[in-house]
Amino acid sequence: FVPRGGPDGGDGGNGGSVLLEVSPNLSTLLDFRYRNLFKAARGQHGMGKNMHGKGAPDRRIAVPPGTIVTDADSGEILADLTRAGETVLVAKGGRGGRGNSAFTSSVNQAPDQAEPGRPGRERRLRLELKLIAEIGLIGLPNAGKSTLLSRISRAHPKIAEYPFTTLSPVLGVVSHRDEEIIVADLPGLIEGAHRGVGLGHRFLRHAERTEGLIHLIDASQDPEGIVAAYRTLRDEMGKFGPDLAARPTLLAFTKMDLTGARENAERALASIRPPAGEIHFISAATGEGIAPLLDGMLALRKRQTHVA
Repeated sequence: FVPRGGPDGGDGGNGGSVLLEVSPNLSTLLDFRYRNLFKAARGQHGMGKNMHGKGAPDRRIAVPPGTIVTDADSGEILADLTRAGETVLVAKGGRGGRGNSAFTSSVNQAPDQAEPGRPGRERRLRLELKLIAEIGLIGLPNAGKSTLLSRISRAHPKIAEYPFTTLSPVLGVVSHRDEEIIVADLPGLIEGAHRGVGLGHRFLRHAERTEGLIHLIDASQDPEGIVAAYRTLRDEMGKFGPDLAARPTLLAFTKMDLTGARENAERALASIRPPAGEIHFISAATGEGIAPLLDGMLALRKRQTHVA
């Protein structure tokens, strides 16, 4: 306000908004473990001579493809981000206040009031990553998923002879017949997974993203164990969701290099009656049956692409 000079206070600038943006260069949410508070800058104050404050730029936070954004307080799913460059507004910036020149009227030529701005939105978010892979390797712990992935790709998942070696999904790119397939080694499934037992929910949510699944079963166990393993896989997926149970699948019996494995698998097949699809007998240790399995993966992907 300038005495006898008329109103000349400009409006304040708007604050920046906060957006999440998909970056194809990211594959994990690990960065958010060490930094989880983000805010955009404030807008500039209005100035004399009717000069408006400059609005603040938006704050863009990079997330990997496959990120699901949920309001932590309400539980509302705000976005399912899958494509590179896709964005979602998660917190709108504040509105700049109005300077006194905005209140000039025919009856008030020299207003001395102003209007304060409105604060921006604050929000608590929960981010969940569902990896996007074309083919998922599923099976009980120690079925040979990690060994197979290390055989067919350059991925190096942790491998050991105890359950739950793979605690998080591992992606590998498989090259076969001049084509590439993105394959995920998913954490081992156990009975009760649909209720969250073990790593159940983590496993099943990642499996939802795949176009097709390879069921791996350790054939070094007796036929009864093979039958039980197969039924556990099918039952848990069916209880989690019918769409997952209906996903195109291949069945692969592993560890064919061990004595009696093929005989065990063939005896078990009479009881489990798998759905239509190829059945493979493989050994990641020796390479037996790997090439036909990769052909099956390509066919599985093409079939799903054709259906879509």
